[in-house]
Amino acid sequence: MKKTILTFLSLAVLLSVSSCSSDSEKEKTETEELPAVKVETVSEQEVDQIATYTATVEPEIVNNISAMMANRIKAIYVDEGMNVSAGQKLVLLDDVNTTSYEIQVDNAKANLRNVQLNYDRAVELLKIGGGTKQQVDQMEIQLINAKNAVASAERTLRNARENTVLTSPVSGVVTARNYDPGDMTGQLPILTVARVNPVKVVINVSETEFSKIHKGMPATMTFDTYGDEQFEGKITLISPTIDQASKTFGVEITVPNGNGKILPGMFARVTLNLGIGRHVVVPDKAIVKQTGSGNHYVYIYKDGKVTYSQVELGQRIGNSYEILSGVPDNAEVVVYGQSKLSNGASVKRIK
Repeated sequence: MKKTILTFLSLAVLLSVSSCSSDSEKEKTETEELPAVKVETVSEQEVDQIATYTATVEPEIVNNISAMMANRIKAIYVDEGMNVSAGQKLVLLDDVNTTSYEIQVDNAKANLRNVQLNYDRAVELLKIGGGTKQQVDQMEIQLINAKNAVASAERTLRNARENTVLTSPVSGVVTARNYDPGDMTGQLPILTVARVNPVKVVINVSETEFSKIHKGMPATMTFDTYGDEQFEGKITLISPTIDQASKTFGVEITVPNGNGKILPGMFARVTLNLGIGRHVVVPDKAIVKQTGSGNHYVYIYKDGKVTYSQVELGQRIGNSYEILSGVPDNAEVVVYGQSKLSNGASVKRIK
């Protein structure tokens, strides 16, 4: 009987030890199976609010060189891409009409002399009682008309002469040539001359950014042609009205171009510093991009679990990102082990 009791007690002890060992091993196994993550504490920082825009370079001034009247082109002295100076002769047109306009001026002046003589006689006759005041008044009207006719003829002749030799009103570069010598002038300008020092770049600024810009504000830009080389300009014009379609304001930036490196039509990337903001900054390795979409997420760690939080990215700062929304100040974010995580999962934090 005593031997039976001892055997029973020994079996109970063995079962108890076996059970404790099994529970311990189970707990150990479950702990080992939890996803391992590394976390970092992130906080708000002062961040320069850098805004970027794209635009196309435009000349500061564009002049279309055209004939005032239809005429035949005798010579064109410049070609597309050539630099020209203000006052430089560009085009010579046929002067066939000039002679006829000169004759019209001579005829108008001759008529004026005749009317003037008749008027003077009428005035003298009136003085000696040989005429009437009405006759003098009529002659005065004829005299005024004759003078106007001379002025009109001279103006037409002057325009014809100006229409014969066309000059550049500004210093710049020829950006278009639409005719050749021997052509008749038409609706298109013969040449287009653009002033390219300085040049201008027009960007579109949103309503939220409008209050942060002002005239004289510096702007930095790059061009694909010149790689990372930076060019400086200033805001010179801000549109007072909003574009109803895009809900943006046009902002003109003037860029010095003394060396002529910047050409109209070039693609520009413009950067403006809109001031200082305070936002959470997280390491770039904490950012998870959702496959098949443009959404970005960060896993936030708290009390042994992680939550999946969608974030709005700001600008990249070295190896970090500015977070505009989605991560609170002083949060702990996962920077390693995201591939095995899911929303609400328990995790094992490692160093």
